[in-house]
Amino acid sequence: MALSIVVPVFNSETTLRPLVTRIAGVLGAYSPIEVILVNDCSRDRSWEVVRELAAEFPWVRGLNLMRNFGQHNALLCGIRLARHPVTVTMDDDLQNPPEEVPRLIDKLNEGYDVVYGTPARDAHGILRTVASKVTKAALQTAMGAVTAKNVSAFRAFRTTLRDAFRQYDGPYVSIDVLLTWGTTRFSFVRVRNDERVSGASNYTVKKLVLHALNMMTGFSTLPLKLSSFAGFAFILFGFGVLLYVLVRYFISGSSQPGFPFLASIITIFSGVQLFTLGVMGEYLARIHVRSMDRPSYVVLDTTDGD
Repeated sequence: MALSIVVPVFNSETTLRPLVTRIAGVLGAYSPIEVILVNDCSRDRSWEVVRELAAEFPWVRGLNLMRNFGQHNALLCGIRLARHPVTVTMDDDLQNPPEEVPRLIDKLNEGYDVVYGTPARDAHGILRTVASKVTKAALQTAMGAVTAKNVSAFRAFRTTLRDAFRQYDGPYVSIDVLLTWGTTRFSFVRVRNDERVSGASNYTVKKLVLHALNMMTGFSTLPLKLSSFAGFAFILFGFGVLLYVLVRYFISGSSQPGFPFLASIITIFSGVQLFTLGVMGEYLARIHVRSMDRPSYVVLDTTDGD
């Protein structure tokens, strides 16, 4: 089976050569293969290392983006250039062992279109773990698939799925959501997750939360539905309070005293209105960004000579 392996590269000059060497040693049974290294405007010598590897290994291809667009944007760039029937995506930090790729392929051959390599254990801190769970919950909302809780950057899928999002062009990209545009046949396998060899993860808690927000507002209408539900719920609550005041007035002949009570009700209603306006503002902002036709990525240089 022919494989295209797409790796987004960011500040990983020390891990790229070991990664490519391990891929060459493990995936020799798959022929032909190609490794597409997409440099997301690294600040170290990553692009120089990519060029060296492309000159040394004919099946290594390098792409150098004009600026830092983000992991998913870099993946989209590489996926669109994949030449083989099956595409595998993995991180550049050696936490996704190339030795586990055959397990993803075996699961894929059972009739699935997308298979995730879900880490058998989570080695992140408490805050990072919580942020990751929030992101996966948002992803499940956007994907509409239960398997969203098992997503990871280590995935194998049929390259033809990219036809479903061939026309997609925008600054906000989620590969996992885009894959749902082409299939519902998802699965996963538990895989080994190695420790980082060097450096620290580029996905901080802040970036994970922002990614979750981008997925919810960029690929889902859930926030709009939640704001509508909240507004409707508080309208019912307001009618309930009004009914209580009227009943008390007709029974006891006096209205309900208490300025704080009324002030709190007004505050609640004002809060719902501001919340709803904020959600609408997020969607309007994204419409504005899409209207500017900002590209998902821009390639500065390649090792293919074209």
